[in-house]
Amino acid sequence: MSHQEQLTRFCAAFVDELNRAGVKHVVVSPGSRSTPLAILLNSHPSIKVWMNIDERSAAFFALGMSKAGEPAALLCTSGTAAANYYPAITEAKLSRVPLIVLTTDRPHELRDVGAPQAIDQIKLYGDHVKWFQEMPLPSDNEEMLRYARVSARRAVMTAQVQPSGPVHLNFPFREPLIPDLTIERLWDSGLIREGHFLRTPGSYQLDDNQIEALLNIIQSRRKGLIVVGPQADDRLAENIVSLSERLGYPVLADPLSQLRSGSHSKENIIDCYDAFLRDSTIIKRLQPEVVIRFGAMPVAKSFLIYLKTMQPEYYMVVDESPEWREPTHLATDMVYAEPKRLCDALLDKITAFREENSWLCLWRNINQAAKQEVLDFIDKAHWFEGQAVSELLASIKEKDAAVFVGNSMPVRDLDTFLLNQPQKIMTMANRGANGIDGVVSTALGASTAAENLFLIIGDLSLYHDMNGLLAGKLHQLNATIIVMNNNGGGIFSFLPQAKEANDFEQLFGTPTDLDFELVAKLYNMSYQKADSWPAFRKACKDALLTKGLKMIEVQTDRADNTEKHQQLWERMTAAVRNMMNKADQDD
Repeated sequence: MSHQEQLTRFCAAFVDELNRAGVKHVVVSPGSRSTPLAILLNSHPSIKVWMNIDERSAAFFALGMSKAGEPAALLCTSGTAAANYYPAITEAKLSRVPLIVLTTDRPHELRDVGAPQAIDQIKLYGDHVKWFQEMPLPSDNEEMLRYARVSARRAVMTAQVQPSGPVHLNFPFREPLIPDLTIERLWDSGLIREGHFLRTPGSYQLDDNQIEALLNIIQSRRKGLIVVGPQADDRLAENIVSLSERLGYPVLADPLSQLRSGSHSKENIIDCYDAFLRDSTIIKRLQPEVVIRFGAMPVAKSFLIYLKTMQPEYYMVVDESPEWREPTHLATDMVYAEPKRLCDALLDKITAFREENSWLCLWRNINQAAKQEVLDFIDKAHWFEGQAVSELLASIKEKDAAVFVGNSMPVRDLDTFLLNQPQKIMTMANRGANGIDGVVSTALGASTAAENLFLIIGDLSLYHDMNGLLAGKLHQLNATIIVMNNNGGGIFSFLPQAKEANDFEQLFGTPTDLDFELVAKLYNMSYQKADSWPAFRKACKDALLTKGLKMIEVQTDRADNTEKHQQLWERMTAAVRNMMNKADQDD
């Protein structure tokens, strides 16, 4: 059997099984060593190849596709191309996003001998992948063809089983690299049987005795909190609401929890806690006996400080996998169970609603007092970055939409200004490693599966991943990028570094003076610069009516933006204090 036929059948078996296991989208970057897999992926009738020239952008693009839809794979050539995947793989691991990473490599005789474009790719990503497999040199004997298929199947299963995450397969290829697409029954090579392989991953769950033990703690304590951090399952909302109503516990809902929007009841959902938990006087009145947390740690640093200050008697962290996601070191119970199933089990055993109590009423009243200040502040239409979130949400009412936010200020503004609302909005961000790299590419990847996607991003973060805009141009993607241009790193203006006047601009402010209209032109994007909120609202509504890649620029002043945020937080704190003082007087 010729080298070409061995190469072709082996790679075809892998590609076909990848598709049978559920992979429909593969992001490919150009290169020579990856030729066999690239051509066969592009030739498979049920796989769509998305070309993305820059490997770093490509990896984040695949990450976004997996976040918003089905697990995606990505393929690159050998050498530093594979190293450029590292940031996105790190994010995928920490944010539990399934990703199938395929790197190609020099054959063994060309490793560690000074051959060009050869680096050590064995376990290149270390513990940042769930599983690594060094694939053998291609062979077309029946056992090796089956091995290729089983490896593909195993990769997809491993990536998806909780905790989801990236896997890495490294393929060594000898030249020549061109596959033979004329081989008959090409996609049947090594096929074990017709039909799809049955995947039965299972999930963690508690037995009846464990459920009873949890209930004994929860039901004997009235001052409890349910906290829902970043998580993607919008089906969880109804269960959390029902659990809250039965227990009489308020729900602190992160902006990425998928609980602040949708048709479910939001009577007990606290959406302004980030602001009032900053105040030590207020939190002294809010000592919880038990805290039950679902999802990752919330975005709000104030909540973390609140927990460390209050140190509840019981702090239960619910997780669908045994990974440790608890940075306060205060957890008394790590509950490994699938969240929705756990809620169902608890609800089955709670037979009656707990009467409305002063604890729940206190949280509701505090939240309402804080929220009214947000609404009054918005009503005055101040020109600052936080207002953009409110204006965007108002502009896309009654439309299916997704909002992706950058790290630093945009995700924090989403926390403050995404108030409970009946319209369902999918919210996303890269909150695994919390970096500003790759945000554009991740959002554009998500736009392939999410309708009417809006990305709110700072100017530095946009600059960091401008290469990612090329994918939007090449694939004619539909997304709107709202760039909050404060000419530098706005988040640092809120940190102690801002007081270092001599060094601040050079080391932290980092103004770039970029002309984003020229950036938009380079990538064939429609561009609008909003200099008023009516103009901004019109631009957002226009974006809903226009397909393609669009940019809306909002220029703000860093110092003024910081001042406006602080004014709002002070007003919210004062309003809550006044409400609590009045309640004390009435008593």
